[in-house]
Amino acid sequence: MTLHKAGRFCSAFLFCAGLATGAQAKDAPPHLGPSGLAAYRAYQAAATPKAFAIAPGGGWGWAAETASGDRALDQALAYCQQNTPQRCVPYAVDGRRVFDAQAWSGLWGPYADQKSAARAATGTGRGMRFPDLALTDPRGRKTTLSRLNGQIRVLHFWGSWCGPCRQEMPDIERAARQLKGQVAFILTQVREDRDTAQGWLKQQGIALPLYDSGGQDGRFRLKGGERLADRQVAKAFPTTYVLDRHGLVLFSHVGPIHDWSEYLPFLRHAAAHAR
Repeated sequence: MTLHKAGRFCSAFLFCAGLATGAQAKDAPPHLGPSGLAAYRAYQAAATPKAFAIAPGGGWGWAAETASGDRALDQALAYCQQNTPQRCVPYAVDGRRVFDAQAWSGLWGPYADQKSAARAATGTGRGMRFPDLALTDPRGRKTTLSRLNGQIRVLHFWGSWCGPCRQEMPDIERAARQLKGQVAFILTQVREDRDTAQGWLKQQGIALPLYDSGGQDGRFRLKGGERLADRQVAKAFPTTYVLDRHGLVLFSHVGPIHDWSEYLPFLRHAAAHAR
């Protein structure tokens, strides 16, 4: 008999709409949300041979009661990879932790150089050039996303009307504070005007830069004047992208991030190694 399961940080819109809460066990895999943590507990209770695999951003897969530990690991990696564009790696085999913590933060690479980045297609998938949004910066000046190239950026789509967005914001502010000078955080409000979003941030005492998206009507403005439906870049809110120095997507996450502190090593690695 073979038991197996796979998933990512959120399996459906209804799940994404709720913010993951609660402390994560010390021996639990990093980046996992509630469904991933439940899967890991099921893995721990399962009979051997068994294996558990993970990927940055909350991807996971596991298998048990296979012919061997190697077979279980092959299946766990395959199940995990079906649900994430990030690379899946072993976490545990037969109850023994085999996780390579030192290599973990390097999994967002390899990073593109300027020449190869110039050939990238436009889109929101990993390795693609993110659409060039027309923005108004925190000082009221017109700019575009491409003008902000040159550093690692966290592009975060949110709204003060969105419960999970509000709950996540203090954690984002802590991460931005710890990464100051290394990574730029670009908050972009959706389906409300800048004053409303900025007013909520001020009321909460959150000092994060807000870039006006012009997306009150559910559409973003692009550099050339075209309009882009917000659902084309965010299936649910909040949605987060990490862009490299050239505007290519390194990582994306739909829904609130379970624990921003777990992403600090990735962001620091990207800031130090992206070309």
